[in-house]
Amino acid sequence: MTRHLLTLASSALFALGSAIAADKPNIIYILLDDAGYGDFSCYGQEKFQTPNIDKLATEGMQFTDHYSGSTVCAPTRSVLMTGLHTGHTPIRGNSEVKPVGQKPLPADTLTIAKLLKQHGYATGAFGKWGLGYPGSEGDPLNQGFDRFYGYNCQRNAHTYYPTWLYDDKTKITLDGKTYSHTLIMDECLAWIKEQGSDKKAPFFCYLPITIPHAAMHVPEKYAAPFRKKFPQFENKIGRYAGPNVRNPAAMFAGMMTLLDEDIGRLMSLIKDLGIDDNTVVMFTSDNGAHREGGHMPDFFNSNGGMRGHKRALSEGGIRTPLLVRWPGTIKAGSKSEHISAHWDVFPTLCEISGTETPGGLDGISYLPELLGKPQKKHAYLYWEFMEQGGKRALRFGKDGQWKAIQLKASKNKDAPIALYNLKKDPREEKDVSKQHPELIDTVKKTFDKARTTNDTFKFNWEKK
Repeated sequence: MTRHLLTLASSALFALGSAIAADKPNIIYILLDDAGYGDFSCYGQEKFQTPNIDKLATEGMQFTDHYSGSTVCAPTRSVLMTGLHTGHTPIRGNSEVKPVGQKPLPADTLTIAKLLKQHGYATGAFGKWGLGYPGSEGDPLNQGFDRFYGYNCQRNAHTYYPTWLYDDKTKITLDGKTYSHTLIMDECLAWIKEQGSDKKAPFFCYLPITIPHAAMHVPEKYAAPFRKKFPQFENKIGRYAGPNVRNPAAMFAGMMTLLDEDIGRLMSLIKDLGIDDNTVVMFTSDNGAHREGGHMPDFFNSNGGMRGHKRALSEGGIRTPLLVRWPGTIKAGSKSEHISAHWDVFPTLCEISGTETPGGLDGISYLPELLGKPQKKHAYLYWEFMEQGGKRALRFGKDGQWKAIQLKASKNKDAPIALYNLKKDPREEKDVSKQHPELIDTVKKTFDKARTTNDTFKFNWEKK
């Protein structure tokens, strides 16, 4: 049985969450795909503007030290759905299933969607799923969602001009010339309009947007202004799945501009429906910036000056933006240095909705932080990743000042561990492990206790 399916325990703040959720709020959780920490003007982006996304910050709370569940797509999504970090969540890496889809979440997994649905929420997912092939036990319709529209398969999501998508259980045929992001957003907004107009039941909308993953595709009208701004890249060709593109820098900036426009459409809709004050909007990304399809994250400072990109466990690979807006409840323009991660979303949504929090989660609700109340802190944050020779990482210590990273961990459980003081060295450039052997001992012990063995996702030393 899945780890936290076995018991439901009262959380320390259940009464607080219940009081706030007497009129259960709607929840919209927006997850971008491979957007870096620095890809938004409110986080320092200077080469293009994201005014509608910035409004989420000026009208809500902006987090500085929030982390993704993993450094690639599927495990992050598993972490979000289960409230368990990669030492415990069922899907700990990208694992393709032929001909279509990825390794599924087990049937008995208790996802946040299942739990909210059990407590009266309408549930919809729009975008990229990646946690189970169509019809499998991991299909979104078997994991708590009433409605699904988008890419079931991560591989199919490598292009924005696919020849098919999924509409609930139906595979729909497309012409390969229609921009998928717009189709997905339109379906999402139509569903929100339907739910918001009814106002009988609260809704949970999970919106795992594909922008700006992999291919640099966007309708030309969005890229055209940036071709003039970035003419030095006009002869550079971006290649990935689907059509090649000219000037991927212009295409990327155009993608982010379209994304921002669509966030504006979404926010206008909830205001028009009269549900603005009773709707929590959360905005984040699934991991750090990528370097695929001709994308130039260094040119855009996409990782916000931090070291590393997607597939790294350094800060540039896993630190991600988090904006949370809830008018009248969250103080507008507030900022938080609370150290949190995607596995905190499950308990946070439980308390926001007044739903009893399951026992056995790795996450800690950050609802108190959103309310300006005393906030419980993590003893540590843990990640593991089996690709590229195997990696593990830990953020720990008083005020989370220490960051440990172990590379080449797949063959050698005792591979060297680098240690960085993030307060003094935010770019993780000076390894101080030799000066702090006692901390390395702590890291090794924590690595052992922070995880359980997974039958599919294993380091080589576990396969003996």
